[in-house]
Amino acid sequence: MHDIRAIRENPTAFDAGFARRGMGPQSQGILAIDQARRLALHTVETQKAEMNFAAKAIGSAMAKGDKEGAEALKAGLSRLKQEISENEKLAKDEDARLRQVLETLPNLPLAEVPDGADEDDNVELKTWGTPREFDFQPVEHFEIAGIAPNMDFATAAKLSGSRFVVLRGAVARVHRALAQFMTDLHVDQHDLTEVNSPVLVRDEAMYGTGQLPKFAEDSYQTTNGWWLIPTSEVTLTNFAAGEILDGRALPLRFCAHTLCFRSEAGSAGKDTTGMLRQHQFEKVEMVSVTHPADSLAEHERMTRCAEAVLERLELPYRRIVLCTGDMGFGAQKTHDIEVWVPGQGKYREISSVSVCGDFQARRMNARFRPEDGGKPEFVHTLNGSGVAVGRCLIAVLENGQSADGGVDLPAALHRYLGGRTRITPTGDLV
Repeated sequence: MHDIRAIRENPTAFDAGFARRGMGPQSQGILAIDQARRLALHTVETQKAEMNFAAKAIGSAMAKGDKEGAEALKAGLSRLKQEISENEKLAKDEDARLRQVLETLPNLPLAEVPDGADEDDNVELKTWGTPREFDFQPVEHFEIAGIAPNMDFATAAKLSGSRFVVLRGAVARVHRALAQFMTDLHVDQHDLTEVNSPVLVRDEAMYGTGQLPKFAEDSYQTTNGWWLIPTSEVTLTNFAAGEILDGRALPLRFCAHTLCFRSEAGSAGKDTTGMLRQHQFEKVEMVSVTHPADSLAEHERMTRCAEAVLERLELPYRRIVLCTGDMGFGAQKTHDIEVWVPGQGKYREISSVSVCGDFQARRMNARFRPEDGGKPEFVHTLNGSGVAVGRCLIAVLENGQSADGGVDLPAALHRYLGGRTRITPTGDLV
């Protein structure tokens, strides 16, 4: 949510930010609504002062025995009350219009974010690791001989339709081990607090992080009004909703391993084979709530937390910064981490780490009280995948595949698998 005072003070900068996102000017329409709202409020204040004056005049007339004059004043007072009621409604309606416009506008990019129209204009910042050279033609995860029997799309389709998968045996266990490995790494070495949070939330929680009202079609809603979370960013960030936090307690750092649900609206025809793009998936999410002065440093820190997962798993990756035309709705700046998948012969996104500034905090009314005891200020919020479990499974399987159809598993997972190190060509974990 944008600050109307900032728009009033510098509409040119506001419009320039949207121009960088490929959008037209927004300030003129917003300020027209704001002016109408403020005029109605000013009129109400003036009329209330007139009403108080009229009430005193009525009392004075009655004291003098001027009943006729008092009745005339009462008639005027009645009209004034009606006008006040109408102007209060007008102010309320204009306020609702203003909020409706502001809540559907995306965040403004930071100056350091590269300009661009789409993903082709994103900028690579670094690479880590060297993609493995195979002495055979690597295949995609669902084509590996030792994996295919335990990655069952047919049964999932019978149960739930397309974009679901049933994992069995060794594959299911490696998937579970990955989630536990990530969570342990973040808790034990990255100073994040582990959380077990709901996957069903109210409208207010989805609104607070920006999924509502604009992106309702991207999520699932139950018949009694709950929403299935698209990521635990929704729950973890909303811990601060409506709160005035002690500034000395910042930053707050959380992680949670949860099921996530996305309708994948608009992705028809994209990644229809395999388990790269699913309606139901698991993710280890990271969220930080910080002092405004610390949010950019925290963004770098969170990015490194996600990268550490891939480094421990010996998976080559690259970090890119999204251009203005490819950033998400709530982000000021986003790092995407893309892992190498040899079956496709390219990097694919496995984590997206964003700093949102006070954009979400304004929607949630999440504030902190400075250490000097001054006026409460809005916190800054950040979120990032640490990382997507299913996509990490894909990368582990494809990078570890062998010519016989088996998979050699990363050393970091061995203790989570009871010392087992490999999936055989027949699908056994040994």
